[in-house]
Amino acid sequence: MVCYASSRKRDDREEEVSEIFHVVDTIVAQATPSGRGGIAVVRVSGPQVTNVIHHVLGHELSPRQAAYHRFYDVDGAVIDEGIAIFFSRPNSFTGEDVLELHGHGGPVVVDLLLQRILSLGPRLARPGEFSERAYLNGKIDLAQAESIADLINASSQQAARSAIRSLQGEFSKEIYALNEKIIYLRTYIEAAIDFTDEEIDFLGDEKIATLLSKILEDLNTIQQKAKQGSFLREGITVVIVGEPNVGKSSLLNYLSGKEVAIVTDIPGTTRDVLRNDILIDGMPIHIIDTAGLRHSDDLVEQEGIRRAYHEMEKADIILHVVDAANAVSSDMTRWENSRPRITIRNKIDLTREQPSIKNENSETIISLSVKLGVGIDLLKSHIKAQVGYCPTTEGTYLARRRHLDALARAKTHLQESLMQLRQSHAGELAAEDLRLAHLSLCEITGEFTTDDLLGHIFSSFCIGK
Repeated sequence: MVCYASSRKRDDREEEVSEIFHVVDTIVAQATPSGRGGIAVVRVSGPQVTNVIHHVLGHELSPRQAAYHRFYDVDGAVIDEGIAIFFSRPNSFTGEDVLELHGHGGPVVVDLLLQRILSLGPRLARPGEFSERAYLNGKIDLAQAESIADLINASSQQAARSAIRSLQGEFSKEIYALNEKIIYLRTYIEAAIDFTDEEIDFLGDEKIATLLSKILEDLNTIQQKAKQGSFLREGITVVIVGEPNVGKSSLLNYLSGKEVAIVTDIPGTTRDVLRNDILIDGMPIHIIDTAGLRHSDDLVEQEGIRRAYHEMEKADIILHVVDAANAVSSDMTRWENSRPRITIRNKIDLTREQPSIKNENSETIISLSVKLGVGIDLLKSHIKAQVGYCPTTEGTYLARRRHLDALARAKTHLQESLMQLRQSHAGELAAEDLRLAHLSLCEITGEFTTDDLLGHIFSSFCIGK
């Protein structure tokens, strides 16, 4: 796909995109969850919508006006009755003619209505195809389309608020603004290259380097917001490890607020991986309890220990729990330098210590008692600080890993461009890095992307969206 200049107005972009993509088929799907409910919504989009209206409702509909109607089968029998709303193109979610039928939420009734509409020529929609058409027809960009799925799947209020900001285009606006500045700088540098015979050294002008440095500052701000949004969307994985009977399962239960794991005085009680999802100040945390790390001849326990090491390799943070009253050093050589680690000195109720947090040899040590529930706040605060999470979501937007990757690549190209300008005045190389940075940012909004990426993104949506 072509990367459009970010300065183009949305109306102009919609007109160009509509000339490129010509969707000839009509799609239909249930837009509400399957199963029994008070209301079910069936959505139709495409050029055959008016034909569906004529045969299912029996007469025309005024655009954007909800009206109560009966829904008729091929033999004239009434399938259901409810609300019908018609959205004429391009003033609809998909940019095409759209019909929504709001009827009763019985599976049999919905199936009858779908079969009736399918008999008129439309086909069943693929997952995310309505949103995909909205993107292809220029109604929303790719970041906004992704935020629809993120809003539906939001696991916290903070995540939902960030997703709606992305849906409203706040993330995209910042990307477009950044690209505007890059385009301006590219124009300036390429003009300087074209006029190399002039006595003025345009490429040596500190103004260019200053502008590029400011662009990098703006990108850093966007990166930080996107990183916070990524935490809200995907959460972080925290793995609890340690010797048997040091309180790993008790810590999991305390953080989860329920009895997720069996806790006994018998060593080796936990033999498999236990998972639970919790929220700390709105940040999703995937917390994992593992088998106690020790030498064992039990084949089942050996498998549990192997799985524990496997989980450590994927963790964002590892909580190494030890018994404050009888600390034993577990065999951690397999992952000593692989992941951030926090040492938890549990059972300070036995040593009569006060909860504390300190650093020794670049290692964080937190003393607490799961039994008494003291020191847990220190642990929660440090986990948030470890990943740079801020509970204030003001101005943040939900971001995906592909967004972070694109921002990181854009930053690398901008830094390379700045180096080329300051060290060698290599205008051609600087301009090329700016072009690559521009393309990387275009991937976020979908102005430059691949069909494979589009297929991957929209296939993860639910049917009807």
